[in-house]
Amino acid sequence: MKKSVVTVLSAGIALSLAAAGCSTSGGNNSSGDTGSANNTANSSANSNAGGGGEKVTLNIFQFKVEIADAMTRLKADYEKENPNVTLNIETMGGGADYSAGLKAKFASGQEPDIFNNMGNSELTTWIDKVEDLSDQPWVGDVLDAAKEPITRDGKIYGMPVGIEGYGFIYNKDLFEKAGITELPKTLSELEAAAKKLQDAGITPFSNGYQEWWVLGNHNFNVALANQDDPAALIQGLNEGKGGLSGNAVVDNWFKLLDLTLKYSNKNPLTTDYNTQVTLFASGKTAMMQQGNWTQVQIDGITKDMNIGVLPMPIDDSEKSGNIMVGVPNNWVINKNSKNKEAAKDFLNWLATSETGKRYIVEEFKFIPALKSIEVKDEKVLGAIATDIMKYSQEGKTSGWYFSQMPDGVPQEVGAEMQAYVAGKVDKAGLIKNIEAKWKSMAVK
Repeated sequence: MKKSVVTVLSAGIALSLAAAGCSTSGGNNSSGDTGSANNTANSSANSNAGGGGEKVTLNIFQFKVEIADAMTRLKADYEKENPNVTLNIETMGGGADYSAGLKAKFASGQEPDIFNNMGNSELTTWIDKVEDLSDQPWVGDVLDAAKEPITRDGKIYGMPVGIEGYGFIYNKDLFEKAGITELPKTLSELEAAAKKLQDAGITPFSNGYQEWWVLGNHNFNVALANQDDPAALIQGLNEGKGGLSGNAVVDNWFKLLDLTLKYSNKNPLTTDYNTQVTLFASGKTAMMQQGNWTQVQIDGITKDMNIGVLPMPIDDSEKSGNIMVGVPNNWVINKNSKNKEAAKDFLNWLATSETGKRYIVEEFKFIPALKSIEVKDEKVLGAIATDIMKYSQEGKTSGWYFSQMPDGVPQEVGAEMQAYVAGKVDKAGLIKNIEAKWKSMAVK
């Protein structure tokens, strides 16, 4: 079932691109339903703009550090359009543990009005705290597959922030300098390319392995996504039956991980996210495991950098030519917030107003997860997103399964993988430790 979700998500991206040729982000909508939603949202949002409206402060706790500056600009624009609303935006991500920070806020009574939720197992954790948004006017525009992680019992509890993809982002100019004329699609080809880069005096990979999520979410997901039935493997691990030991796909995944270490930048375990991206964006490394969320930071270091996306192959099969595509997070509303209506107004504004749509596409550079947010020129999103959409159109994508892991397990997987990178545990020990941690943390 999960495989079909990825296919539908890819088809949704292709569909939104096909519709984009005659429209602009934030432009007038031709659909009657969308227009009705737009009018509803603008009317609702502007209800706070009158001189007699009640003053409201919306506390927003968000995960995506790469849009922090853009969120500051959004705050100014939103408050200009809605003078009785003040946005108090706090960003926590990167090396920090957003989940732990969010739990601390709720424990201390500093509950945000709007926050992020990845869906799936994270929705299970927070289901008693989030508002049912099924009646909101933007819901009908959400791509069907993007709804799934944040839907429970037929109710949708969040608005997807966008669609993201990741693989190995690569520097086309450095590849050309090293004499690489054919892009690697298999593990053997990737190693051959890495060797050529190294022989040319170019560091092949910048690895930000100080970050648990680079390993425990995105890298480990490659081992999950390449399974014949990822959901069955996850279910077996949830039931304490294991499934990693003796697993041929997992064995092959180690080959990819080891390859990145063999051709790595110095000290990958002390390389954080910002350093990893900076090494790559400044031309000091040829590849990095990241996704389109890095486009804004890369642009800030080297404008119009000549880059693209490669798959993360674990063997020489055709499936290894896929990249990983999914929904990174969702905007959710605290069901106990005294400002629920103002929070809903904000999300409606973000999804339907010209200004909100412009921020999603042009400022955040997100691939929209809503059919009503159209992209006139995909170049606006940047080279990484352009490649991701191309892979999606060609059906060369696999899903994000780390959000289906029990709460806290990805962090533990990341920590165990860091121990492996440090040489403190071998492959068998790493698998044994992951299975043990998973079993102890699974929701029975």
